[in-house]
Amino acid sequence: MLRIIDARTGAPVEAAPTRRGLTRVEAHVPGLDGTALRVLLVADTLVRALELTGTPVWARLDAARQRPEVRAGAAALGIRPFEDSHDTGLGGTQVIHVAAEGSPTPDGVQVAVAPVEHPAEGADPDVLRLALLSRRRGQAARLDAAALQDAHDTLVRWRRAVATWAREPSRPVPEEVRGELRAAWEDDLDVPGVLRVLRWVETSDLPAGARFETYAYADRLLGLELTRDIGSLA
Repeated sequence: MLRIIDARTGAPVEAAPTRRGLTRVEAHVPGLDGTALRVLLVADTLVRALELTGTPVWARLDAARQRPEVRAGAAALGIRPFEDSHDTGLGGTQVIHVAAEGSPTPDGVQVAVAPVEHPAEGADPDVLRLALLSRRRGQAARLDAAALQDAHDTLVRWRRAVATWAREPSRPVPEEVRGELRAAWEDDLDVPGVLRVLRWVETSDLPAGARFETYAYADRLLGLELTRDIGSLA
């Protein structure tokens, strides 16, 4: 079960309501900047994690200004569309608010996102997404040249590896590896923990087909298009 630290209380809470009811994830951004994009990315990842556990999710956007620009920036980063925020009157729904640290939000569980330092201008969106995912959301994300280069090199290497592994017979994701991936993202959405598992799998002695399926499975959370280069290698 996915558990999230509520920034209001500091205590872990279950991200899904009892009896598999609806969870509403609301992303709150005042406008478009690096921190706003990180808030949207955290919300997107939370939605993906809940969907992987079979939880019905409703993702909503509360943008104070620059709404078209916010939506365009989110789409460029591979963030799936959010509905506009409005009063639904739905009772008994788990509500999780995702916002920048120190931002006021309505009642409900609050997920606080640390700021982005040195926002990257003109960076490849997939590289930017991986660079942001590589830090816990409670830690400031420093998008300097070194961080972006590391994310670029990792993404290129992983896509090439996945394309190579795809040539071999498919094998199921090993249960212990699947368990480690789920344990990471269910522990307060520890996406860097998921990336650490993938780094281990990359150089492990697991069959190529199992490594391929592991990366494809994890990418349902990460949204990095790790299978994009399949069939493109000479």
